[in-house]
Amino acid sequence: MRIGIDARFYGGEQSKGLGRYTQKLLEYLLCLDNEHQYVVFVRDVAAQKKIKALSTKVAVVLAPYHWYSLAEQIFFPWLIYRAKVDLMHFPHFNVPLIYWRPFVVTIHDLIISRFPTERATTLAPVTYRLKQFAYHRVIAHAARRAKKIITVSEYSKQDMMDYFKLPAERIMVTYEAVDAFVETTKLTARDILKQYQITQPYLLYIGNAYPHKNLEIILNMMKELKQQNRLFFKMVFVGKEDYFYQRLKQQVWAMNLDKHTVFTGFIPDAELPSLYRSALAYIFPSKYEGFGLPPLEAMYYGTPVLSSQASCLPEILGDAALYFNFKDINVIIKHIFSLQSNITKTDLRQRLIAAGIKQVERYSWPALAKKTLQIYESIFTQS
Repeated sequence: MRIGIDARFYGGEQSKGLGRYTQKLLEYLLCLDNEHQYVVFVRDVAAQKKIKALSTKVAVVLAPYHWYSLAEQIFFPWLIYRAKVDLMHFPHFNVPLIYWRPFVVTIHDLIISRFPTERATTLAPVTYRLKQFAYHRVIAHAARRAKKIITVSEYSKQDMMDYFKLPAERIMVTYEAVDAFVETTKLTARDILKQYQITQPYLLYIGNAYPHKNLEIILNMMKELKQQNRLFFKMVFVGKEDYFYQRLKQQVWAMNLDKHTVFTGFIPDAELPSLYRSALAYIFPSKYEGFGLPPLEAMYYGTPVLSSQASCLPEILGDAALYFNFKDINVIIKHIFSLQSNITKTDLRQRLIAAGIKQVERYSWPALAKKTLQIYESIFTQS
């Protein structure tokens, strides 16, 4: 079988999520599978060289079409047709509308469908509505025309069954996994904290600041503690500077929480382990997730996790986190003080750390690649 993979999101330290999923899937597929041929489509020469280094058997084709663009819809499908693949895998919902040959699609979540708010965009209202219309057309085409849909949690599977009215057998779950960051830096944890002007104790959040992440609840919780004269920690937000982080900074300023909040901007992967290990806890108040990788990363590095109990998070994090309703400030405060009283790493804190490390071991990229290959082969057998 000749299998095509859209790897235009491939790699890059700042391309978390889709980029890392595509990168790890390819790495382990090419190690695992010696039977089938692979044609991999990439956006640039740098990615082309990296993938060719993984295997001499893979054909790498330049596809310089930006995702969500008109060129992607018009020119990309003809490039795939010319490559004569038997089965195409799109690791994101953006399947060209005029591509009608057999394909598999990975749909990680339905965040845009479930949270269709203009507050989640910097676009003008008319442009936003046009973009929403295009999104719904494209994702519906992907979901209904795919031979199989791959998603990353049982929660997301059920969500797609409900939203698209699809039978369970059309959707397969392959869990993602945690990567150990390569700690190439020679800086100590103390040096790294000093570099970003972080003082302990602190709560940590790493990720984007999109509205569904619900970061305002953290600010409201801090304001409540400040009014009670009990705000003993700093809040550290790690994420690339963008419109949504700028808006969060304005809220921090308006609530007079500047002295208790640190915005680091983007931090290289090599420095993240020190931030995780030095934190009092990692907090994840999201309203909706397809998988929830950041809290698992925190667990990998021995950091207790406070998480909302929304969407897939209890499924992914198991009994290794302290949960709260994403609207409930009082429970968040209760959890923080329960950990602060165990600051010497005894009792509750030690239990969470041990449970977190064990929970992370449930997930692996080789297992994801193996199951994905089985999905490809099941389609080929049926056809």
